[in-house]
Amino acid sequence: MGRPVTIFTGQWADLKLDELAPMMKGFGYDGLELACWGDHFDVDLAIKESDYCEEKKEQLAKYGLQCWAISNHIRSQAVCDVIDERHKSVVTDAIWGDGNPAGVNKRAAEYVKNTARAARKMGVGVVNGFTGSSIWYYLYSFPPVPQSWIDDGFKLFAERWNPIMDVFGECGVKFALEVHPTEIAFDLYSAERALDEIKWREEFGFNFDPSHLLWQGVDPVKFLYKFKDRIYHVHMKDAIVTLDGSSGILASHLNFGDYRRGWDFRSLGHGAVNFEEIIRALNDIGYTGPLSVEWEDSGMDRKHGAREACDFVRKCDFAPSNIAFDGAFDKSNQ
Repeated sequence: MGRPVTIFTGQWADLKLDELAPMMKGFGYDGLELACWGDHFDVDLAIKESDYCEEKKEQLAKYGLQCWAISNHIRSQAVCDVIDERHKSVVTDAIWGDGNPAGVNKRAAEYVKNTARAARKMGVGVVNGFTGSSIWYYLYSFPPVPQSWIDDGFKLFAERWNPIMDVFGECGVKFALEVHPTEIAFDLYSAERALDEIKWREEFGFNFDPSHLLWQGVDPVKFLYKFKDRIYHVHMKDAIVTLDGSSGILASHLNFGDYRRGWDFRSLGHGAVNFEEIIRALNDIGYTGPLSVEWEDSGMDRKHGAREACDFVRKCDFAPSNIAFDGAFDKSNQ
């Protein structure tokens, strides 16, 4: 079908872009989904320097690569989160400041606004990211959580993200939330509630990633059809559930890669995601944007995995039919 095949650079931010780009071109990728950290894409420089984005595009073009989306997951997480010491390691020093939680939330929101402005300068129409959530840690309702607390959490999300979406609208850029545990939306119902809270404004949609839905027991294909007009970007990532009666889907406080976990991420084609049904659904809903590999597999060499993943995506992608297969039997064709 010719959908562009890209790779998200977030898991490769330890490498300079001039090292990573030719590697990924050699693996067969059409472009990079640039992470807004490392030296891959610097939001502050994009805003301050008039020629930064042109130079970044020239840097990619030198290797025959393009960019259809930039991603600002780790800083956008701090917009709605209840801030603690963990966030110091994922936000910039400027966003952290003195560590006062309200200040961190506010500065993170301004940074996301600037990401929209930077995307416009880059000529990119989608920013992927997270929202954070002030109510994620209320997931299990004991001690009992009043419904009003959950309602307040969604209202806080709208209060903080509507001004951000105003800037995205001014810039003509879409924000694509990666529906994900720890975000305001982590499954179908919470995604619908989030959209309701911001009145389904066009600037806000989703970066579809089936790996985060599968292990929860959520049907990724059903998600695509439910939000068919809000799928602004697609991550290709696999996962597997390995429940053996010892660990559940909450994973027992075991880190990724621990064989005792009840689920884990896998390189594409090595998990349980049904990518054929996902491609069929993407064809049905008319998605023609990039298929972007987010490579995560603690048990596999990442270079091997990235090369194999590119081949996998190209093999599983196909165009929809433009004829009825039984049309030849119509009398008018005889």
